[in-house]
Amino acid sequence: MPSSLAPLYAAVFARPWLVWGSAVLVATLNVFLFAFDRPWTASDGLRNWGDWALTGVGLVRRPDLLPPWLYSGSLLNIGVVVGGTIAALLSREFAIRVPVPAELAKGGAGGLLMGVGAVLAFGCNIGGFFSATSALSLSGLGMMLGLGAGAFIGIRYLIWEAAHRPHWSRGGGRIYLQAEGPGAAGHAWAGAIVAGLVVAALFLYTRAGYGPQGVFLLFGAAFGVVFQRSRFCLVRAFREPFMTGDAEHTRAAALALVVSTLGFAILKFTDLKDKGDWVFAAAGVGGLLGGTLFGIGMTLAGGCGAGSIWRAGEGQVKLWAAVACFALGASAARLALGGALGKLGIAVFLPAAVGWGAALLLVIAVAAAWALAATWNEDARKFTIPD
Repeated sequence: MPSSLAPLYAAVFARPWLVWGSAVLVATLNVFLFAFDRPWTASDGLRNWGDWALTGVGLVRRPDLLPPWLYSGSLLNIGVVVGGTIAALLSREFAIRVPVPAELAKGGAGGLLMGVGAVLAFGCNIGGFFSATSALSLSGLGMMLGLGAGAFIGIRYLIWEAAHRPHWSRGGGRIYLQAEGPGAAGHAWAGAIVAGLVVAALFLYTRAGYGPQGVFLLFGAAFGVVFQRSRFCLVRAFREPFMTGDAEHTRAAALALVVSTLGFAILKFTDLKDKGDWVFAAAGVGGLLGGTLFGIGMTLAGGCGAGSIWRAGEGQVKLWAAVACFALGASAARLALGGALGKLGIAVFLPAAVGWGAALLLVIAVAAAWALAATWNEDARKFTIPD
């Protein structure tokens, strides 16, 4: 690498990015994605993967099903996987990490719970909570409560497991392809090649008349890079106040929520986007129950809808199991529940119920209270579960 570019490379890939700055960047990307077409959610694309798998083995008949390489939600997720891989390779943090069987089982179980929870809440922690709240849907705040309760329950289980069944997760696992010694430069070259393939894919999609699909892939890759370099994680935002007391990711998530909400509100208030967009009929049992199941699942798996995907991209095999079971669980749950989903809640667009000013103040107040409570708990440790 030319010496003039080495400091820039080191700044981007040798050190972790600031969490709060990355959170604002994620929120900004989400606003631009909504302006382009639709906000981000991981569950929609994962369910497409599950539908595709079940259709392939003959368990489901979906003649209208789009293949994963043409479905927007799927392409976002593929982009996140690839973006996580690119960033991990360029930062020499990529490795195939195979956990002990009990951890692999927890990844699968967590993925199943997340898949079912995402169906009940009409979205994962990104689509059902973050993007739905940004769209001023009451269902997003309901899922937020469920996520907090689920994270608490999940941590209680993990503490019980560590005390009573430590042998389930004891053991080192195996690591392959870790960047070590002189061969570490090969990871950086591999990252550059994968990045070039993304650019080539964008060109090929455009040439084939699928320009928007290429843009979704590019957005997903950008999300994956930001998440991998910053380690910003909504799981940690909900989990750490209960587990360690650390509030850094909670403050960052609250800031991102406010930025995203203001951006979404501008798009809706100016009629650039329909006011009913991303307002789900999950305000009620669906959001609360779905959020609780999802919160338990993401705590067991160690990654949420988005976190599981980009961590899978950097070689975490436990998260491969979580992603696969999430996809199959979401597809099966959607098939099993069918029309009953519409009876688990109502669609409430907050400005239609209380006005624009009050709706924005409500979301900002909730985000501020979340951040302040977590910050106070860093010293008081009132919410933190003792070991």
